[in-house]
Amino acid sequence: MEQARRFDLLLKNGHVIDPAQGYDSVMDVGVLDGRIAAVGPGLSRENAKKALDVKGEYVVPGLIDMHCHCYPFFPPAPDSLATIHPDAHMLQTGVTTAVDAGTCGWRDFIRLKENIIDKACVRVLAFINIASGGMVHMDTEQNCAEMNPRLTAEMARQYSDVVVGIKTAHYWVGIPFDESHAPWASVDSMVEAGELCGKPCMADFQPNLPLRTYPDLILKHLRPGDIHTHVYAQQFPILDENGKVNDFMFRARERGVLFDLGHGAGSFWFRNAFPALQQGFYPDTLSTDLYLDNAAGPVIGLLHIMSKYLSMGMPLQEVIYRTTARPAQVLGHPELGSLAVGSCADIAVLHRVDEPVHFADSGNARMAGTSRLECRATIRAGEIVYDPYAISMPDWETAPAAYWTAPGKL
Repeated sequence: MEQARRFDLLLKNGHVIDPAQGYDSVMDVGVLDGRIAAVGPGLSRENAKKALDVKGEYVVPGLIDMHCHCYPFFPPAPDSLATIHPDAHMLQTGVTTAVDAGTCGWRDFIRLKENIIDKACVRVLAFINIASGGMVHMDTEQNCAEMNPRLTAEMARQYSDVVVGIKTAHYWVGIPFDESHAPWASVDSMVEAGELCGKPCMADFQPNLPLRTYPDLILKHLRPGDIHTHVYAQQFPILDENGKVNDFMFRARERGVLFDLGHGAGSFWFRNAFPALQQGFYPDTLSTDLYLDNAAGPVIGLLHIMSKYLSMGMPLQEVIYRTTARPAQVLGHPELGSLAVGSCADIAVLHRVDEPVHFADSGNARMAGTSRLECRATIRAGEIVYDPYAISMPDWETAPAAYWTAPGKL
């Protein structure tokens, strides 16, 4: 009797880094029926349908980009954000879970779900914008009458498996407040919706001093578990006049407020991020804020952001943690970002290149670096979906018989 196959796919001899499981050594990873079947040294090739030798590479959980924009690209309004498609922009960077950060309010969320979330190879989760039209109809972000906590929370509850929280962005920037536009209207409406549906909130925030200050946001208005994104943008007083991280940043962290990178076209400045990292103020999560206008730079993709932090001095294990286990925790999906036996087999095979390189920030300044990361393979639910260097394929000269037979040929 033929012995039962133990693995559909076996990754041999890779350096496995999985902060959620405490893995950080050379091991093998076996996959069966789309799930992690085994992790450990010396797993046998004999019963594997396909075995790949990934010696010299890092094998990590599929990466999570917890801030991007991937609404279907048929904008119904001239001011719509030009978004990306997750399958076209994420798989080549090892990302298997992408989180749309409030592109849609409750009015447009169904279109996102039906056209992207339900169809993409990449797993797509979403924050719902407190403004009814979100960034599809960006004018609604300025209209307090379009901010309905009850309807927003109801949409989040109805689709709680894919909705991870509530978002606000772009509200009343640099304009004097008036009777129709209170300083904290969008933030407080967002938090109310978060309370109603029991989910965290993410704030894209512009401080309008003195009525709307950054310390008030993170010390008074956001709750424990809520997220400030774009933390190292130029407008935030991360550092004091002596170049030290302001005490209120640490106090906000102590009360449970979280900080997301959200690089974007204009939200990451070395002059804020580098001193903060050197002084131990790490972002909780590394993310891209990827959309079409920054896909060619300075964002490019999550691996590019991770490479910046690697070159800034963040240890590789911390870089992996903040793109796997940590975002999974923040999003309330601890089953993701892990190679635990039984979990969905989302895996990234990464290669580290140590050589001189430069990286740009959003202010068109550059930083000299020493390392960058490349993706050698992406596996989604046990299937190899990105293989740019054909590590899973036979040489053409010795390919099996089917390779040599044209379709329909007898």
